[in-house]
Amino acid sequence: MKLEVITVGTELVLGYLVDTNAAELGRALAAAGVEIVRRTTVPDRPAAIRDAVADALGRTGAVLTTGGLGPTRDDMTKTVVAQLLERPLALDAGVLAALEARFRRLGRSMPAINRSQAEVPRGATVLPNPRGTAPGLWIEDAAQGSLVIMLPGVPSEMRGLLVEEVLPRLVARQQRDGAPPPVVLSRTLRTTGVPESALAERIGDLDDALAPLTLAYLPSEAGVDLRLTAWLLERPAAEQQLELGVTRLREVLGEHCYGEEQTDLAAVVLEAVRRRRGHIAAAESCTGGLLGQRLTAVPGSSDVFVGGVVAYADRVKTELLDVPGDVLSRHGAVSEEVVRAMVLGAQRIFFADCAMAITGIAGPDGGAPDKPVGTIWLAAAAGAGVRVAKRIFPGDRGEIRARAAQAGLDLLRRLVGGAAPL
Repeated sequence: MKLEVITVGTELVLGYLVDTNAAELGRALAAAGVEIVRRTTVPDRPAAIRDAVADALGRTGAVLTTGGLGPTRDDMTKTVVAQLLERPLALDAGVLAALEARFRRLGRSMPAINRSQAEVPRGATVLPNPRGTAPGLWIEDAAQGSLVIMLPGVPSEMRGLLVEEVLPRLVARQQRDGAPPPVVLSRTLRTTGVPESALAERIGDLDDALAPLTLAYLPSEAGVDLRLTAWLLERPAAEQQLELGVTRLREVLGEHCYGEEQTDLAAVVLEAVRRRRGHIAAAESCTGGLLGQRLTAVPGSSDVFVGGVVAYADRVKTELLDVPGDVLSRHGAVSEEVVRAMVLGAQRIFFADCAMAITGIAGPDGGAPDKPVGTIWLAAAAGAGVRVAKRIFPGDRGEIRARAAQAGLDLLRRLVGGAAPL
């Protein structure tokens, strides 16, 4: 199969952003047996987008675009392609409901401007995007033999849709056309606590040594998933290659890897404490009960998790968790001293050998030069051992709180498991 790639964005043309999407697409598509015959970058201008897509379809009949699917006026790709293909846009109720649900999870109402992202060209297949608000689109015309794929320009969103939605469809399309890819198999390793760039440095040249497998980095609030995929192999060979690849990756990742596929870190922590016949308590400020929510969402958690305190106000910290008032006065609620007192207080009042505590500034207000929004102090206790860590997380209020809860669970996992601190 031959295909052309068009990356859309004035910032790419002017050099303000490096086009990492094109490189990612080149590697992944080639591994799937798709030949990229041309790659083009165009600005956010309707005429430039239209000409590039029309020319690509005329040459190869298949084109993949990235960028221009957002809600703002300079996001024009979807509208231009819909006009070119004579497929009017219509509101998709399912996409709209997913968008509204996403904003509710973030604690915000959906801005009216985002409604346009639920408009879909007639006959298009929606590619769900769990990492952002812009879904991908797949438009195939069997009569004309043409294919247009539109993906968002945000690299993590593009990468996720490419791995989870586009590549499997392209392989299936080649099977339909008579090409012989027997199976497409993937395995995913889950990591947390280490940024994508640091993971890439740690993995280094192993990425190339994993061939013929492809390795995709899929970042989220929970961490970075590493997905190994075997393309165009017979099932036994694919399974063997994946087993070897996973073994080599685990050796490199060490304690940063906490499981495979859909493993929940909360379930890992519960099982680790269960093995030592222990119990877990939690003391939370800025996360407002997210630790308890994560733990109780796991079936059977009641034999390990005994309870928690949401100590949002300082007086709750002092009255329920026995945080000394003078410590709060001297160091402030967001400090190492306070989170250490919180975790010891949770251990004591719940008679639990293991505990977690979180305090921080989730924003959007409340930051200061020495404690900006996103500053989080974490503590974990296991028996007599206590470990404290400071993090500064990016994102909005919901994302910061979610990252803090994940980091709190990971801190206890590493402490109980004897892993070195980050």
